Amino acid sequence: MRKLLRIAPLLILVLSALPLAAQERQTDEERRKAEELRDYIRANYTKYEYLAPMRDSVRLFVAVYSPKDSSKRYPIWMFRTPYSVAPYGIDNYRWTLGPSESFAHEGYIFAYCDVRGRGKSEGTFVHVRPYIPNKTGPNQVDEASDTYDTIEYLLKTIPNHNGRVGVSGTSYPGFYATMAALSRHPALKAVSPQAPVTEWFIGDDFRHNGTLFLAHAFGFFSSFGRPRPGENEVPGPRFDYGTPDGYDFFLRMGPLGNADREFFKGQIEWWRDLVSHDTYTSFWKDRDPLPYLQDIKAAVMTVGGWFDAEDVYGPLHTYAALAKQSPGTVNVLVEGPWSHGQWNYDPGDHLGDVRFNQKTGEFFREYIEFRFFQHCLNDQEEEKLPGAWVFETGRNEWHKLDGWPPKNVEKKTFYFRSAGKLSSERPTASREEFDEYVSDPSKPVPHISWTSTAMTYEYMTADQRFAARRTDVLVYQTDPLDGDVTVAGPLTASLYVSTSGTDSDWVVKLIDVYPGDYPDPEPNAKEVHLGDYQQLVRGEPFRGKFRRSFEKPEPFEPGKPDKVEFQLPDVFHTFRRGHRIMVQVQSTWFPLVDRNPQKFMKIDEAQPSDFQKATEKVYRSAKMPSGIIVNVLSEK
Repeated sequence: MRKLLRIAPLLILVLSALPLAAQERQTDEERRKAEELRDYIRANYTKYEYLAPMRDSVRLFVAVYSPKDSSKRYPIWMFRTPYSVAPYGIDNYRWTLGPSESFAHEGYIFAYCDVRGRGKSEGTFVHVRPYIPNKTGPNQVDEASDTYDTIEYLLKTIPNHNGRVGVSGTSYPGFYATMAALSRHPALKAVSPQAPVTEWFIGDDFRHNGTLFLAHAFGFFSSFGRPRPGENEVPGPRFDYGTPDGYDFFLRMGPLGNADREFFKGQIEWWRDLVSHDTYTSFWKDRDPLPYLQDIKAAVMTVGGWFDAEDVYGPLHTYAALAKQSPGTVNVLVEGPWSHGQWNYDPGDHLGDVRFNQKTGEFFREYIEFRFFQHCLNDQEEEKLPGAWVFETGRNEWHKLDGWPPKNVEKKTFYFRSAGKLSSERPTASREEFDEYVSDPSKPVPHISWTSTAMTYEYMTADQRFAARRTDVLVYQTDPLDGDVTVAGPLTASLYVSTSGTDSDWVVKLIDVYPGDYPDPEPNAKEVHLGDYQQLVRGEPFRGKFRRSFEKPEPFEPGKPDKVEFQLPDVFHTFRRGHRIMVQVQSTWFPLVDRNPQKFMKIDEAQPSDFQKATEKVYRSAKMPSGIIVNVLSEK
């Protein structure tokens, strides 16, 4: 499983490649079932290929699989992707159709679409192409208009459809699913953006609160970002790091600007855009679809994973934007205990060392996803869809709620106290009390305890004891809990800090500390010991210079206390009786996050001489009470 998770950023996104890659890890029984499904598809579906004309005369490639049985009408399920809908050729069939096997057996018309400028589609590809709300002519196009025009073409071209269309996609294809909702085509009845790319500066993929997710961005754009040398070459060849040790590779790379100078050689335009646009300008704002999610007619089921290393932000904020701006829309949120796209292909019974005691992925695919589309496109299953399907980690239970976050919560602050204590009692000391550490960008805190060049998905639940033992990480924890404490909804880090530099990052991690006698898993091939395990529940970085504005960064005044407050993505987790709640604070998280020189400047222009040690202080007095604000679920 670890091998699959390491290569999953490409596998999940290139959905057409999943069945082939999965064969490498299949048992004989699984391989037999996959071959049976392939044979079933060939026997029951006919493949067609089209070039659908858009309003500006650009033609987009669509591969259609239609049921051979023409005795009834079928809904259309559509998927739009920048990762190629190969295999091409009417005699070359996919191994799977639709989100899960149930769709192929039920009978749908499946349409797989290369987006503009990718695969066999004409035109120019634009990363996260901005939405144009008020188009003035046929030459003003975006992904919403391309979706609308493709649906129009399919309805006029494909026989035996029932006039209803559904769209879904995960990650980048999830962005195109959101764009489909914005098309507002009257035949579009169901949309499911899953881990949708949504906000690339604040919280999705490559930037989080102004920091750059270095390992992820470098790994992704070193392949996918390269110019397309051939018609169907998506993505490009994987980058050869020359070592399995990403911590060492990126440290030896030196300042951020060396990535382009030494490795990309100016060939990856989006990399230059990504690192140079280091404040929240119109470049990023124009790519955010959330402000336009109004008057959406199709039912929307947004899907995310609590432990999605790539797009944990997008699902929660897409759902919230719809709830606020389009209250009449059927709006469903699904959040499971998953890494990025894990719900599409995996049993979902564990992530890393943490087990969920049930096959959450299979439950989602059959009991939630399939029923949603059947309800919207075939008038089957539930009369009314719930507001939210959410999985509670810790107790490992599914919940069917009216909406998210739940209403029966109370805000509670866990304050940092002396001697590493974490307490709900506010500090009372009138004098200036603080804890301090020295942050050294030449020896940053690793984000994982093992060796990898990637942003490994398992880091989201990984043991944090390796970090807690460092002198540049502050640790605060409660006494063992007398009863269960369930945290539901967003978290807010509220810190009073100072730095001897003029800029610093602040990483806050919420951690579940298991009891010392916690049983090891069975079976236990990895020989994992879970006694005193420090499971990461949520961690998020914040670049301090953005503490007042993402648009206009400000330097710190060396040694002067200031407030840094930011929101961490939602959680739904129960800290069980006998466990401890822990918070860790640090200023580096490498190579997940790029190194801050701890000097106020454009980081992509930093030279080796700009990187400096900084003394960081976190205050915990009555006037400057640092802590983490959570929503505790009431048992009422």
